[in-house]
Amino acid sequence: MSLGEHLVELRKRLMISAAAIVVGLVAGWFLSTWVWEMLRKPINDLELTGRDAIIAYGDITSGFDTKMMISFFIAILIASPVWLYQIWSFLAPGLTKREKLYGVGFLAAAVPLFLGGAFAGWSIMPNIVRLMASFQPEEDAFYLTARSYLDFAIKLLLAVGVGFVMPVFLVMLNFIGVLRGQTILKGWRVAILVIILFAAIATPAADLMSMFMLAVPIVVLYFIAVGIALLHDRRVDKKRSAELADYGLDTAEGAS
Repeated sequence: MSLGEHLVELRKRLMISAAAIVVGLVAGWFLSTWVWEMLRKPINDLELTGRDAIIAYGDITSGFDTKMMISFFIAILIASPVWLYQIWSFLAPGLTKREKLYGVGFLAAAVPLFLGGAFAGWSIMPNIVRLMASFQPEEDAFYLTARSYLDFAIKLLLAVGVGFVMPVFLVMLNFIGVLRGQTILKGWRVAILVIILFAAIATPAADLMSMFMLAVPIVVLYFIAVGIALLHDRRVDKKRSAELADYGLDTAEGAS
């Protein structure tokens, strides 16, 4: 395929992805009120405890901007199967048939894992908000601008979602022959340290419970990835040994 054909193919994939995001944006607009209520629940819970906590809108366009940001975030999530598939389809011509099949499977696993990670981030968010509010005297008002609070919430959900997907990439690297399962297993100490550091960055250092709630599922997913990689290596090694045995037998028969 020439460079011009590649560019035409890229434009086609981008247009399909953009159309899916636009459709998701319409759906996100109608879902944004419900999603915003879910995201601001930790602030509402603070009010129930007697704290003067409120989300404020700093200027006349803040309400519209907030709704658009939430709608776009929802659109990216809703359209993720489409734009991920378009990325994969653009890369697929350079891959073997087996690698294409592996890639489809990995994409099918990555989407629910990302959504599960986003849900885990939403689950720990109330703990983070309560902890941050505890550093302020109770008689002081806990005011947040809508834009800054939404930015914090989206970054947290995205970070945790990506963290849940990382083990899938380890399995993919194993299936295409880049990493052996034993290599992944040997690095388990470093992997756990990295996971803990990631959880500490994504959550406040003083909130050990939230850090624990975030780190444990990722560690479990890491060891599941190790198990899948080891089983795959065993199957590949067995198949390769059988092929070498057949080759040796055929060579011996030809020599005789």
